[in-house]
Amino acid sequence: MSGRWTWFNITSVVFGFAFLYLPIVLLIVYSFNESRLVTVWAGFSTKWYVEMLSNQGLMDAAWVTIRVALISATIATVLGTMAAVSLTRFIRFKGRTLFTGMVYAPLVMPEVITGLSLLLLFVSIDFARGFWTVTLAHITFSLCFVAVVVQSRLVTFDQSLEEAAQDLGCPPFQAFMKVTLPVIFPAVIAGWMLAFTLSLDDLVIASFTSGPGATTLPMKIYSQVRLGVTPEINAVCTVLIGIVTTGVIVAALLNKRRAVQVESR
Repeated sequence: MSGRWTWFNITSVVFGFAFLYLPIVLLIVYSFNESRLVTVWAGFSTKWYVEMLSNQGLMDAAWVTIRVALISATIATVLGTMAAVSLTRFIRFKGRTLFTGMVYAPLVMPEVITGLSLLLLFVSIDFARGFWTVTLAHITFSLCFVAVVVQSRLVTFDQSLEEAAQDLGCPPFQAFMKVTLPVIFPAVIAGWMLAFTLSLDDLVIASFTSGPGATTLPMKIYSQVRLGVTPEINAVCTVLIGIVTTGVIVAALLNKRRAVQVESR
């Protein structure tokens, strides 16, 4: 009986998904609205996407956001993977508790505190705020998410495979690159996608650490929404949703393909 669908279960699922995804669907639909009033449907039109592409401020903010996300996600993935390997392979070393706390602290730290502390750091060392301060801030808070994802995969990894490669004369680093990394690669990709998405979505930390010429797209959208929501903003958000959705689907397909290849071996 517990495994059967009841009307209560179906209703709960429907309302749950509607609460989560109906606002996103409405945003996408009204991005194709002819009228400037976002709550009044006046016919289908793609003119707001043309307006979006001709808005130089939005395009500059989008380019900054994409560059920050790509750089920060890549560096955070490398550092997060290294941190996960250290926490998994080296069970006991001096300062492990402190190191673990420093890696996982951004997970539970409020974004306001993280942004303010990074702002004070950059001001104290007289580091001009701009593109690189936002990038460093995003690396700092996304690194821990990558570490968690990769560590969860390393915990179940059979380390004897790597040891067998070393017994056959493979150096430790080469054994890791040729044996361990291909096995945990789906987790690494998942960590990169998570870091990339978090960077695209960040508003609070970027607001503290940005400077002239480093306005990200969420900051630009927030500043315009305060004056009123326009279909142009809906178009920008729809493009962001499309980018993130495409990335998730591609990552899922690649992981599934790799899993099939591993099973076939």
